[in-house]
Amino acid sequence: MGGGIGVGRGVGAPSRGVDLALSIRNLYRVEQQFQVAPSHGTAAIDRGADLLVRVLESEEPVALGELASAAGLPKSTASRLVTALERRGLIEQDGERGRLRPGPAILRVAERSMLERNIVELAKPALDALADATGETINLAVPGLEGVEHIAQVDSRHFLGAGQWLGRSVDYEHSANGKVFTAFGRAPAAAAAATDGELQTVLRTDVATSIDELETGLAAMAAPVRGARGEVIAALSISGPTLRMTPARIEELSPILTSEARTLSRRLGHRDQGERAA
Repeated sequence: MGGGIGVGRGVGAPSRGVDLALSIRNLYRVEQQFQVAPSHGTAAIDRGADLLVRVLESEEPVALGELASAAGLPKSTASRLVTALERRGLIEQDGERGRLRPGPAILRVAERSMLERNIVELAKPALDALADATGETINLAVPGLEGVEHIAQVDSRHFLGAGQWLGRSVDYEHSANGKVFTAFGRAPAAAAAATDGELQTVLRTDVATSIDELETGLAAMAAPVRGARGEVIAALSISGPTLRMTPARIEELSPILTSEARTLSRRLGHRDQGERAA
């Protein structure tokens, strides 16, 4: 977690996701309204986008011939466009039947969006409990390609807080959340957060800290949140100015933070060794 010093208190979370097919269809229609004389390349993109939307909107895998007919395209043209979409993982063939369905690239986006929405909804009690217990800024973060991504936040009740980080990302190297993801193998290979000794401490205690690293005067601590299969999928963090987040205060808050992180993990389906699902 990281951030500058900010003011106020509030709760932030991403709005509900919209249907992927509907989004693409709307973008496609808007583009058509402003496109008077499309070039050959743009026309090909339009046709490819139309085929993709039709596959996404279909309740079951669709045959190439049916897709071409519905789009008003020669089958040979539709086949070339479908091949291009397949290369990018946007659609794929459904087994030996050759029918077309959404590909892995589309499914990854949908799965990530659904995962983040579910985590945010299930994390609200943990976020509120930590905010009440600490009075500091509380964040829920997930690992991203470019850095730690913050997806939910409860602001500090103090005038001097840790800023607003929803929708922003910070590097893995200097943030407490980043050290959690690095220690548990969820950061990109290129990320080099902390020393081996520090990462071993994170693995042993389930707590990472960042003091005067991301920004002078800012202290943060984070704990891992695990999914049903035991993998670390998110991190909960507490952050605030170093004048309040002293080493003694961080030690005092560590069991509270890890307890809420474990509780959230159980809500996400994780069970500790020897613990049975209810």
